[in-house]
Amino acid sequence: MASAIPRTAKALILRKSPAGRSPSYHDVALVEQPIPTLKPGELLVEMSAAAFNHRDLRIRKGMVPRIAIGSTLGSNSAGKVIAAADSTDPLLGKRVFLTPMRGWESDPNGPAFCSKSNIPPLGTFAEYVVVERTEALPTPSHLTDKQAAAWPIAGLTAWRYQLIHDYLKRPSSLHRKGNIWPCARRSRPKRPHHGHRRRHRACRLQLCVAMGASVYVTSGSAEEIGKAVKLGTKGGVSYKDDTWPALLGALLKKDTPTRPTLDAVIDSSGAEIMGKTSAYLKHAGKVVCYGMTVAPTISITMREVMRHQQLLGLSASRAGLTAPTAFLAEHKIVPIVSTVLEGLEEAERGFEMMRSGEQFGKIVIRIAAENAKARL
Repeated sequence: MASAIPRTAKALILRKSPAGRSPSYHDVALVEQPIPTLKPGELLVEMSAAAFNHRDLRIRKGMVPRIAIGSTLGSNSAGKVIAAADSTDPLLGKRVFLTPMRGWESDPNGPAFCSKSNIPPLGTFAEYVVVERTEALPTPSHLTDKQAAAWPIAGLTAWRYQLIHDYLKRPSSLHRKGNIWPCARRSRPKRPHHGHRRRHRACRLQLCVAMGASVYVTSGSAEEIGKAVKLGTKGGVSYKDDTWPALLGALLKKDTPTRPTLDAVIDSSGAEIMGKTSAYLKHAGKVVCYGMTVAPTISITMREVMRHQQLLGLSASRAGLTAPTAFLAEHKIVPIVSTVLEGLEEAERGFEMMRSGEQFGKIVIRIAAENAKARL
């Protein structure tokens, strides 16, 4: 088997920011690396597509701790299993996508332990990836590999928010600044989203609509609000207007005059999200934050404490990815891909697009054609 497996693979790795560059911004380099020998329980996956995540950009900005220089970047990916340590492995020859987390098996509250080693342990911006078979999930048949690569982190965080935190089991509203994101209502819940990432928002919006939730959004672009409305949102406001919380409150009052409050806020920006939304968030409402695109801190006052409004993190276990993937397959939801770049050589262009933040949907790199053959 070893002779049939490629010996090397190109991978996009992290290079330390040159001395004197301000602000610090790490470089990336496409290098040829040896492919490790498969150990028991491992698979070799030929990557067909990999999608950018805002975390990749934060890593280059030095905002993520304990990232090892020389690590391969990337968390979202899909491809085909071309080799396995066990030649009878049922995943051999199957299309799969890789889970984006490590060390968090099933507990909804968090991993059993947190590794103190440098991260990430696995990167997906590579031609081939060796991975434990438990970290490869079958790709839903209605998705292409490019669409499947856009799914894992967006789907995982969206499902964590909607089901683990139980937000869609009662009326709630969502709002998100800087991105088009579901403010869901289920008669239905409502929720607001507040943040600067456009890549995940479309996926969450699609999940909310499929669950029967209504959605409110914020964006800096009227065009993008229009796109969100076409996907099923109730409406949106521009975060460029300093009075956006009041504008959102007016929308809620117009749509639901007897209950013009939010049940939850999904946020990726940090900073003053609690204070800006507290007046429109119900008692015991929740703010779920999964990023820090504006600031790495969030202010909270006694007003929010006395109203029992909660600030929560957002992530999920590997087991927590199975249910949303089944839901995605059942409802034939197709993650939105904004741009497809041809080859890992185009990665720097993808990072520049991430920095500009103008796309609606995921930026995906096509690494190989979706016709890889299994290696026996």
